[in-house]
Amino acid sequence: MASAAQVDISTVSRALRPETRNRVKPETAKRVIATADAMGYRANPFARGLKDQRSMTIGMLVPDLGNPLFPPIARGIEDGLRERGYVMILGSTDQDLGREQKLLDVFRERRADGLVLATALRSYPLLDQLVESRLPVVLVNRTVDEGRLSMVSGDDHQGIGLAVKHLVELGHRRIAFVGAALSASTGFNRYQYFLAWMQSLGLNVDQDLLVFAPWFTKDDGAAATEELIGRGVEFTAVIAASDMIALGVYRALRAHGCVVPDDVSVVGYNGSRWCDEFAPPLTSIHVPKYDIGRQAAQLLLARLDHPGTTPTNVLLPTSLQVRASTAVPA
Repeated sequence: MASAAQVDISTVSRALRPETRNRVKPETAKRVIATADAMGYRANPFARGLKDQRSMTIGMLVPDLGNPLFPPIARGIEDGLRERGYVMILGSTDQDLGREQKLLDVFRERRADGLVLATALRSYPLLDQLVESRLPVVLVNRTVDEGRLSMVSGDDHQGIGLAVKHLVELGHRRIAFVGAALSASTGFNRYQYFLAWMQSLGLNVDQDLLVFAPWFTKDDGAAATEELIGRGVEFTAVIAASDMIALGVYRALRAHGCVVPDDVSVVGYNGSRWCDEFAPPLTSIHVPKYDIGRQAAQLLLARLDHPGTTPTNVLLPTSLQVRASTAVPA
């Protein structure tokens, strides 16, 4: 192919690799790519991996594949890695540390070049092990206090602030919070930010209006809302820690004859695709899930290209998507 493109072999190699293409004149790169397409040439990432002593695979762990939050993140990572010839292996831990350890061992045995972890627990015994292994690791949709690993997440402080201010502007003052999984960084952070925003706006935080589900599921959200209703305290709005929790909130409110938003306004979190399918459609804080995945891929590739670089923390902006589940209080 080099002779057909009228360049040497090294120029072909640089032109066909996205990370080195800028070292070739643009017109030369276009000619090489056009020649490759005409000849049906496809780069072999495994052969290239042998040369670079890489497996060209990345491992990703998620806590729950049934959670609609994770597929768009995984898609963003996959798209970002594909541009550099990497493939991703996905594993679900089901919040089981033993299973997580086994999956990490499998990734190491298969010589994965790096890891993307969406595991959410704040207390993370495997963290020291990963840091000491010097394997490139990026965390997604979670934070760490130590700052020893790169991470990408939505800006939960901004997001919870948007939710609280939206309800306050509608006239709500008795705002309940149906949280989830304080053992997870996401659940803990959103709860802490709810308290901070309520206090910053001069609103009283009634402890009776705070309930917590063990995890981010519809059933857990419904059970937590049942507990809230059972306390017999007045509230006109609910902020749910996730859209799945909000779905459970809807179910519990409906079971008690409450109409959303006539009786209670509800705000979810994550901005899932199916928020429009709620009855009524759910107001939610949109987290840029696909962009989180793309950014995570970029950080991981940067770590692979430049080992030893300082870990980077990225918070992507969130936005408020107003739908029919919020209104002025009755």
